[in-house]
Amino acid sequence: MIKRNVFRRVFRIWSTSRRNYSILSSDHYHKNLISLLQSCGQSSQTAQIHGLMIKTGLDNITFPLSKLLAQVCMQDIHYAASIFDRIKSPNLYMFNAMLRGHSVSHDPRKGLVLFNWMRAQNYGQDFLLDQFTLVSVLKSCSRLLEFWTGLGIHTVVLKSGFDLFLNVKNSLLHLYCVCGRIKEAQQLFDELHAMRDLVSWNTLIGGYLNIADHDLVLDLFKKLYGDGLGVTVTTILIVLSALKETRNISLGECLHLLCFKLGLLSNLNIVTALISMYGKHSNIHSAYKIFDETYVKNDVFLWNCLIDVHAKTGLLEEALELLRLMKHDKVQPNSSTLAGFLSSCSASGALSVGQYVHHYVEEQHLELDVVLGTAIVDMYAKSGLLGKAIYVFNRMGSKDVRSWTAMIWGYGVHGQAVSAIKLFHQMEEEGFEPNEVTFLAVLNSCSHGGLVVDGMSCFRRMLEVYQLVPKIEHYGCVIDLLGRAGLLEEAHELIKRLPVERDATALRALLGACRVYGNVELAKHVKWELEKIHNEHPADSLVLSSTYAVAGMVPHCSSMLERGNYLVKQGDYELSAKKEAGCSTIELT
Repeated sequence: MIKRNVFRRVFRIWSTSRRNYSILSSDHYHKNLISLLQSCGQSSQTAQIHGLMIKTGLDNITFPLSKLLAQVCMQDIHYAASIFDRIKSPNLYMFNAMLRGHSVSHDPRKGLVLFNWMRAQNYGQDFLLDQFTLVSVLKSCSRLLEFWTGLGIHTVVLKSGFDLFLNVKNSLLHLYCVCGRIKEAQQLFDELHAMRDLVSWNTLIGGYLNIADHDLVLDLFKKLYGDGLGVTVTTILIVLSALKETRNISLGECLHLLCFKLGLLSNLNIVTALISMYGKHSNIHSAYKIFDETYVKNDVFLWNCLIDVHAKTGLLEEALELLRLMKHDKVQPNSSTLAGFLSSCSASGALSVGQYVHHYVEEQHLELDVVLGTAIVDMYAKSGLLGKAIYVFNRMGSKDVRSWTAMIWGYGVHGQAVSAIKLFHQMEEEGFEPNEVTFLAVLNSCSHGGLVVDGMSCFRRMLEVYQLVPKIEHYGCVIDLLGRAGLLEEAHELIKRLPVERDATALRALLGACRVYGNVELAKHVKWELEKIHNEHPADSLVLSSTYAVAGMVPHCSSMLERGNYLVKQGDYELSAKKEAGCSTIELT
């Protein structure tokens, strides 16, 4: 409301100055225009200014038109493009405004197209480019993970001499880091020498976090802090993310003290990151202490973090109590609060807790959106209550590919392969495009249901219609499907033609099928292939021995069963293979 009043007041002043334009200097008038544009918080307000500019002919003057375009680019890129297309001779400032707008839009690829067109029209001669042009284009490359395009722009940077600008170098560094080209990033970082700043350090440290080299993240942080360059909130967040994946809790405690010393514990992102780090190390006491010492507790993200920490540590009852306290403190939970909670319930089989959360959702009249609805469906399906999963799925107002995939998985694990196939086709009919996980769910359902024709049909659709690249898990399902149907030779031929690097998943699926049908010769060959790729497991020998038993044959190698242990002679040594004991949990209510 305050912004709207400010806009109206400034608009009135500017309109008055427009009527008195003859007695005002153009500089004074343009300052009023810039002030008015800056007060526009919505594209509809900017459109009013644009309309008045067209009415008064200001849209033909370069300076006010440039300022208008720069404002619109950050609000509505499509509106900005319509303005830009009508400019006969755009200057570099206008091009940069459009490139910057595309770099933060939902389709940054259009920024690359504009940059190429700009260069083709001779606007991109080296002397016409500036650092802001290159920074925006490199940002688009980073968002699209276009490494090779960025490499070409790096060449332009070197040819034009803009490698002297630190913001350009940092943009290149960010591109290499997000694309996982850490060697090139490290080389570029080393070339910066005295130029590099905290942005450079944070970018490189984030790059090593991106490739999960957590130890090097910590080493770089120690070097950064030891050199007295200082740290930022971004630095602390990156290091805390790395500490979550290591066992170095002592360094985490030191970082906690550093945050206290620097006065960063008032930053909500820092607080939640510390809580998450302590929770990952099962130090619930320290996590709760940080939460308790936080002055403002009415932020839902803070509560979400603490509840998630308790749930993932297995303290579901304590997490449930936090949910009650959250309600008592009048903090409204959101989908993320309950979805993470339900995910932990599914993993631990805590059905009663999951049901309580579902009742809580209904009691509070919370919207059953995509995130929350999918989590409830997944929880019921994994807990064995397929009927309730179907009920919640049908009640969901909006669904996405994850919702459909969760329900297909639910049908599959309950042995209802036909229903899984029907739901898959319904998903396609309603315009949802399946992804790799969806096809994995369908193929797994077909495998366990023995639906060879349907399974192979879905596999072909994955390749031909949706042009998805199957992973070894997809091939494993298909091979298991053929093996369960007794088509062992067909499964073996498929393994030979695998376009991906062969691993033990597909071979073990075929080995298990050989045991079912007592095909000793093929089982021996498959086991030999497992030895060849150096991925043999003692259990493979047990499966081979079982294959001999199913076929009513005695293996040529000496074997015996003593107290549940197999000793299989292989060459000059004996391999001890003990079958691991299985376990399961049930919840008593």
